[in-house]
Amino acid sequence: MDGVVGCVGDLLVEIMRENVGDPLGEPGIFLGPFPSGASGIFIDAVARLGTSARFVGAVGNDDFGDLIINRFKDDGVDTSQIKIMDDFTTGVAFVTYFNDGSRKFIYHIPRAATGQIFPEDIDPVVFSDMSYLHIAGSTMSMNRHSAQACMKAIELVTGSGGKISFDPNFRPELISESEIQESFFPVIKKSQLIFPTEGEIAVLTGEKNLSKACGKLFEMGPEIIAIKQGKRGSTVYKGDEKISVPAFKVEEVDPTGAGDCYCAGFLNGIMRGLDIKDAATLANAVGALAVTRKGPMEGAPTLKEAQTLIQRTVKRLSGTA
Repeated sequence: MDGVVGCVGDLLVEIMRENVGDPLGEPGIFLGPFPSGASGIFIDAVARLGTSARFVGAVGNDDFGDLIINRFKDDGVDTSQIKIMDDFTTGVAFVTYFNDGSRKFIYHIPRAATGQIFPEDIDPVVFSDMSYLHIAGSTMSMNRHSAQACMKAIELVTGSGGKISFDPNFRPELISESEIQESFFPVIKKSQLIFPTEGEIAVLTGEKNLSKACGKLFEMGPEIIAIKQGKRGSTVYKGDEKISVPAFKVEEVDPTGAGDCYCAGFLNGIMRGLDIKDAATLANAVGALAVTRKGPMEGAPTLKEAQTLIQRTVKRLSGTA
């Protein structure tokens, strides 16, 4: 498969409470550090699926930064455009999970290395051969100069004939709902692929009805809207076409990163020429396998592993397994 997928974005380590429901503000056992960041999880999954992957971002000159860089190198991500900074430490997210599936975060991001992405870090040569540039809302939400860097990269990629994919990835700890449209709409207007959740598309459009919400986003320019629906799978809209694809049944260990891996799987499918149903099926499989191991990047599968899950499920449902 030809083409490079690039990402400008957030890199951090995640440190999580061991037990569901344990509050962050009390002494207790934490697990980690795990390499993380929505953009980082996405690009690592892209590389593991066999696509050429390149990342532009920043980490501190510390053990956490080394953990991220080494993981990327092991999985095949081009790390040549990741700044290693002496004056800033690597970003950190502390997280706890609750029984209803919700999460609570404490972030060290805007004043960490990951928040030091500036327009001057965006080298036109680096973006000249990208087939797709993926942007996450978490990066657009870090601070103004990170958002400006993303917009510069978007202009370079689209100017060279590349395409944009966007995951709103709304984090209330980083941006308020009142700021979302102003921050995210400029990206949506330049994007061909959008990957919101049902909650995110409602916030973006003011519409709870998915078809009406997608209609509003389509007016801005996107070609495909793939709505991530967790354990219910995903629903994809392309023009007048609507496809709903069920989720795969797996044992969930850690849900963090499932959505980012879904985006990587869908993009891989589109770049390999799959139709939207098959691309969504692959994306669901990649997202499902992502939750089967502890840590945001640990469960990201290879393409063969995702295809094996699909084939095994088809055989089971057809009674031939």
